[in-house]
Amino acid sequence: MSSINQVPAPTESSPSLGAPESLRIKQLEEQVAALRNSVICAFNQLLDLKDLNTGVHSTRLAEWGMRVGQELGLEEADLQNLEVAALLHDIGKVGIPDSILRKPERLDAEEYALMKKHCEYGWAVLRMLPGFERAALDVLHHHESFDGKGYPAGLKGPEIPIVSRIVCVIDAFDAMVSSRPYRKGLPFGEAVRRLNEASGTQFDSVVVRSFLSFAEAEISTVFAAAGTSVSSAL
Repeated sequence: MSSINQVPAPTESSPSLGAPESLRIKQLEEQVAALRNSVICAFNQLLDLKDLNTGVHSTRLAEWGMRVGQELGLEEADLQNLEVAALLHDIGKVGIPDSILRKPERLDAEEYALMKKHCEYGWAVLRMLPGFERAALDVLHHHESFDGKGYPAGLKGPEIPIVSRIVCVIDAFDAMVSSRPYRKGLPFGEAVRRLNEASGTQFDSVVVRSFLSFAEAEISTVFAAAGTSVSSAL
């Protein structure tokens, strides 16, 4: 039989028969990643429109959170969820009235109960987005306490997702040292003292140690980012 119409055998230089399909899959993955990043940026911009400090605060938390997560050896999937949760942990505050968010005085019981709803609001928004389901749960639980006295579910110890435990620590520290129009940020030493004091009760002690290991070494950067000068912090 003539070999003229026979298909030549593939060689090492020949493209794989699955190459077009692999290329399409890669393009789809890139499109999904780009869409994911666009959604994160859009929500973060929404936080900026609501309250500029909140958006900047979230970006700072993402940087700190990723460092803690890497030091603790989190897997890549958990690190991705950590980045989302740190950036968007306050997204639920878009549903909280400005009169409560910007109130300089202590919130009364009814106002505080409404403020605590921001975790559930954030979860309700993020869980609707494909690929954000895990991060939505991390956002839901970022105000749980290690001793079980937090909210909204009263989870305790390892019941709390590790990403939520990380966001809890760095969120609390940033809130303590950041200056606001109605108050100055706490001195560095006092913020550290409060973190250590609540370590093992409100906060996961492993996360606290990990965060402070670089926060103390980079005090200038930390306080510049938080809007407090080093001179006033020491």
